[in-house]
Amino acid sequence: MNIHKTALVHPDAVIGEDVEVGPFAIIGPDVKIGKGTRIGARVVIDGDTQIGENCQLWTGAIIGNLPQDLKFKGEETRVVIGDNNIIREYVTINLGTGSSGATTIGDNNLIMAYAHIAHDCVIGSNVILANVATLAGHVVIEDKAIVGGLTPVHQFVRIGTLAIVGGGSRAAKDVPPYCMAAGTPIRIFGLNTVGLQRNNFPKHVKAQLKRAYKVLFRSKLNTTQALKVLEKEPNMSDELLHLISFIKESERGICKE
Repeated sequence: MNIHKTALVHPDAVIGEDVEVGPFAIIGPDVKIGKGTRIGARVVIDGDTQIGENCQLWTGAIIGNLPQDLKFKGEETRVVIGDNNIIREYVTINLGTGSSGATTIGDNNLIMAYAHIAHDCVIGSNVILANVATLAGHVVIEDKAIVGGLTPVHQFVRIGTLAIVGGGSRAAKDVPPYCMAAGTPIRIFGLNTVGLQRNNFPKHVKAQLKRAYKVLFRSKLNTTQALKVLEKEPNMSDELLHLISFIKESERGICKE
């Protein structure tokens, strides 16, 4: 453990092996930090916050502060962050509320400078949030999704697996898995074919998703009718099943082409 002499670390905080804590950092009593994590200068970690192993928290990040929600009445809630996350300068991550109890972040994510993750958000793994991406409460970002810089995401919106939201967009509706979206209002612009290729999706899966995209966004069918067509697809892949279930479970509606 390497704790700078100017850092304020509460004696009840649980600090793992080989953790570095930089100058003027503040770590509260209910914080747990896994081994190998690096805490930069002036980072503040408060509340019931658990941070995994080998994370990097850069200058000025604030983790575990109270949620910016008028309904919050001081109930006991948490922030849970997994392993190998990079959290850059001045990122803010708030505690959950009584609604779900926690704000959770998976593993291997890159959260760039000034991004904000509000109360009760659920972030998967291998996600990229670019600079000043701003997530309202209860947002869900699934694995391997990318949210571009300066993009606000409306509360309760979901960004699907391997989806891309272009920078400067306004995400007020769900973005289906494997799709690219951008604009204000946000619109779908095609499949994330590069992402499918880089993640070594089998040829038959890519073909299924391309057919599904055409049925959903380029036919004259409404969403309900399109889903009925897709559910008749033979030998459905897990990816197609996920796409269908994501859309069926949408509460805010999905963005369209």
